[in-house]
Amino acid sequence: MQTKTPSASITYNTDMVLPSETNALNNLFGGELLARMDRAASIAAGRHSGHVTVTASVNHVAFNKSVPLGSILAIEAKVSRAFTTSMEVYIDVWLEDRSNGTRIKANEAIYTFVAVDETGKPTKVPQLIPETELEKERFNGALRRKQLSLVLAGKMKPKEATELRALFMDA
Repeated sequence: MQTKTPSASITYNTDMVLPSETNALNNLFGGELLARMDRAASIAAGRHSGHVTVTASVNHVAFNKSVPLGSILAIEAKVSRAFTTSMEVYIDVWLEDRSNGTRIKANEAIYTFVAVDETGKPTKVPQLIPETELEKERFNGALRRKQLSLVLAGKMKPKEATELRALFMDA
C-alpha cells in the first residue's frame, strides 16, 4: 500500500462568521464551529485515504477563544496518523486579522474518521509518514490517544494499552 505524507492530507478552509451563525453574545455557535471542523477534517481524511470517510468520534475539542461576529476564521485540518481503516485528524482553528493577515490560534480539535467503500464497509488506508517535529509529535501521541479512547470505551483492557502504560511506568 502506498504511503502518503501529511502535506497531501491537509485541508484549509477560510470563511467569515455571519450573523445567522452567532449566539446572543454575537459569537460563533460552538455547534457551527464543530460542523466546520468536521467538514474540513472529512476532506483531509478523504484526501489521505482516497475514499469516502465518516466521522467515528470527536475525541477532543478545546474552545479556547470565542469567535466574534465578522471574524475571519481559518481552519486547518491535517491527518496526524493513519491506522488500519481509521485516521486521526488534528484540527487547528485560527482567527485571522483582516488588516495584516496575522493569525491567532483560537481553538483545536481531534476527530477520528473511518474510510469506507461504496457499500459503507471500512477499508484500509495508506500509512502516513510524519515529516516535521509537530507532525512527529502528533503522530506519536495518536496511538496513546487511541488506546485511551479504547480503554474508556471498554474495548481494550488497561493492561493491553502498552503506550499508555509506558507513560506511567517510566514516570
